[in-house]
Amino acid sequence: MKVIGVTGGVGSGKSAVLALLKEICSCEILMADDIANFLKQPGQPCFEPVVTLLGERILNENGVIDNRKMAAEIFQNPDLLNKVNAVIHPAVREYIIKKIRAEREKGAVDFLFLEAALLIECGYQSLVDEMWYVYADEQTRIRRLSDSRGYSEEKARGIIASQLTEEEYRAHCDWVLDNSKSMGQTKTQLMKRLNAMARGTYEI
Repeated sequence: MKVIGVTGGVGSGKSAVLALLKEICSCEILMADDIANFLKQPGQPCFEPVVTLLGERILNENGVIDNRKMAAEIFQNPDLLNKVNAVIHPAVREYIIKKIRAEREKGAVDFLFLEAALLIECGYQSLVDEMWYVYADEQTRIRRLSDSRGYSEEKARGIIASQLTEEEYRAHCDWVLDNSKSMGQTKTQLMKRLNAMARGTYEI
């Protein structure tokens, strides 16, 4: 089983790429954000430490952490954000390591794709066999963010500017997938890469 990290900036279309991979190959997909949200549920390892740090005001009426309330507490307070990240990031990493080990032992899939916006920043290169960068040009990303999330161009540009540059992504990744155009073109690139990996060649 090959473990492949999938990263890219906001609006690059990582989720669509992962959905396509699920269709065209035998794989398991892990999304770091989903894992983090699971680990913040009551009874899971991050729930009590996060509530202790931020207070019960971040809970909803059902006693579950409300991500919007949590975001409001931490993103204007870098020190608090760092403390919360120090709780969540190690727990997510431990969960991912255990999941990779379990999938290798089962041997049921050919690939495990790990998606995380901060894959590079959090040092996940050591856990994967390859890093893939999902690229889309800036105008395409802005349009997607407007269509899917209702973001203004100003807001979209601000978020894009806060993330790694294209050069930084490319410098840390083994392969670049151009996801700027049609899903048919994206699929063609993915099939070529997967077939090359199966042959043990990368002349594509």
